[in-house]
Amino acid sequence: MAPQTVDVSTLINESQTSGFIKRLVFITFLLVLADGFDISSIGVAIPGLYRSFAITDPNVGGQLIAASLVGILFGSPLFGWVGDRWGRKAAIISSCFLFGVVTWATVFAASAQQVMALRFVAGLGIGGLLPNVTALISELAPARYRAAVIILAFTGVALGGALPGLVGATLVPAYGWPVIFHIGGVFPVLVSILCVWMLPESVKFLVTKGKGGEAVAAALSKMDVGKDVSADAQFVVADEGQAQGWSFGALFAGNLSVVTPLLWLLFIANLMGYFFLLGWTPTVLLQAARIDQTTANLALVALQMGGVAAGLLMFYFRLMERHGILPVVVFFALAVPTVAGIGYAASTQSIGLLFALQFLAGVCCLGVQFSINAVSGMIYPTSVRSSGSGSALGVGRLGSIIGPIVGGVLLAQKLPIDTLYMYAAIPFAVGCAATIVMTRFYKRPAIV
Repeated sequence: MAPQTVDVSTLINESQTSGFIKRLVFITFLLVLADGFDISSIGVAIPGLYRSFAITDPNVGGQLIAASLVGILFGSPLFGWVGDRWGRKAAIISSCFLFGVVTWATVFAASAQQVMALRFVAGLGIGGLLPNVTALISELAPARYRAAVIILAFTGVALGGALPGLVGATLVPAYGWPVIFHIGGVFPVLVSILCVWMLPESVKFLVTKGKGGEAVAAALSKMDVGKDVSADAQFVVADEGQAQGWSFGALFAGNLSVVTPLLWLLFIANLMGYFFLLGWTPTVLLQAARIDQTTANLALVALQMGGVAAGLLMFYFRLMERHGILPVVVFFALAVPTVAGIGYAASTQSIGLLFALQFLAGVCCLGVQFSINAVSGMIYPTSVRSSGSGSALGVGRLGSIIGPIVGGVLLAQKLPIDTLYMYAAIPFAVGCAATIVMTRFYKRPAIV
């Protein structure tokens, strides 16, 4: 008698695994919370680093911000490949543990150069986390609310990004800049240890890698799916027929030949503008606008809390499931006048308006980022999903590197603050135009 053929995609899509999904969101939320904290921490630490190491060149700040972003540029595709080769769980735990340990070591740095080196290594780990989290959720959540689950988990990036600003406003005045890296190092180490027990492996990954039926059946059982399925069954992933093995060329197959480059451009444009705001907001407000340090740090908190609001909004209304990538067009378009307006608010020291615009900028920037993160996890087959998401995040880091560096150059030229933020709005205009082009291709069934 021939063994029963079981399509794990159908099992997952037809499941009612609410308890399992809640546990998955909880542990992945903690992971991306640690990621968001670490990325934002350097922007808050820069004023203290300037004082500790007697730094006078503003370009050094851009280099400090860019150091981890260069690491992410390499870490995203590297750990994306690790995730496709050895599993999402192994890649997530190793990358999280790596950036936690190295961030903690930053406390003991004796020079700006040492901080840069450590931030680069930390970036390797940071870069590996998000593409594998994206792939894992994409492969474990039912299709009917897959994007919403990804976005909900990724609100942790925004909340984590807000915490350094709070630490900067409350703890740094008493304990100095090292406290930021104490927290940013210990937390991900603890989360990575917790993941050893709590984090599941992707069932689709197990199947496409030809793992034994017992391993697949056990994984399905933990998800409360397919409890009556025999371990002797022949497990398949029926909707992954377009790519059975790993190859870089699979990222450009069919309509992906257009969508992948456009997706990369969206990542570059959004991260270029966002990381300018993230990395330079405290310093610009403190040094150029003569706004006090507490207010400058809280403006960064407002930016990140806007991102939390965007994630909850998109999750509750399931905007991507209902409207495709139209919300991305709207967020990009709104970001242009919002970011440009921040310069006016800062130059006139209109604090209420500044906080409001920072919040709305967070809604727009992180609304875009959550959306395109979800897209990167849904358009690629299982065999290259981590690599596809990792390549988008990795290439996108070119924008996150360029943004802070260009910001440092413009700041060194002592441009008026309103002019500075007009320049910062340009990438969002480019992203809006690219997304409009992408709408023609994203809706086609071949890539969804």
